[in-house]
Amino acid sequence: MGRLDGKVAVTTAAAQGIGRGTAETFAREGARVIATDINVEKLKELEGIPGIEIRKLDVTDNEAIKALAAEIGHVDIIFNCVGFVFHGTILETTEKDFDFSMNVNVKSMFNMIKAFLPKMIEKKSGSIVNVASICSSLKGVKERCIYGATKAAMIGMSKAVACDFIKDGIRCNCIAPGTVDTPWLCDRMEHIGDPEKIREYFMQRQPSGRLGTVQEVANVALFLASDEASFVTGTEYKVDGGWSI
Repeated sequence: MGRLDGKVAVTTAAAQGIGRGTAETFAREGARVIATDINVEKLKELEGIPGIEIRKLDVTDNEAIKALAAEIGHVDIIFNCVGFVFHGTILETTEKDFDFSMNVNVKSMFNMIKAFLPKMIEKKSGSIVNVASICSSLKGVKERCIYGATKAAMIGMSKAVACDFIKDGIRCNCIAPGTVDTPWLCDRMEHIGDPEKIREYFMQRQPSGRLGTVQEVANVALFLASDEASFVTGTEYKVDGGWSI
């Protein structure tokens, strides 16, 4: 018996990193997983895994989101994992940077929830899990002005959804990771230059002395998505190796 047997889950940013690890974890636990991403080539690597179906989805395209919701019908779990990190202070952030970050990080979550929530309400059951960040209303981080603002907005919206629809059997929670070892992080370190030095910096700022793993975040997502968390809503779960202490 899997912890998600019989449940249908839609996951975003499933081609790699936390999104991929969570899609695979949900499938192992018995869910039918609709794994979405804009990166179709990477997404195809999930083909053949029992329980996973792939769909191309640009989460900044609301019409595409609504079409997917109409195709799938009811879902039990929404896992919103798409995110973009803009590096810079408020003085280095343009209005274009602001709008792009808000669209990717916040508006995509808004549209995903709005598209799938009505069918959840009909069934009087559903779990929404959103990936925010420790860099948010939980902790200020240097040169992450707009990123922190978007992730704080995600936490606020998640609490509002939890409050508004608790009587309808809907739960909505956030995961707030610290620095997690993902392919995207590795690409960022390569882009910045001297990746070994950057990795050492990231590790030193974690009181645990190491980076988090994708599976450690996916484990928390699994708990929040499952009926084991039936009394948990409106929370933000810190998965940060003590960075926020």
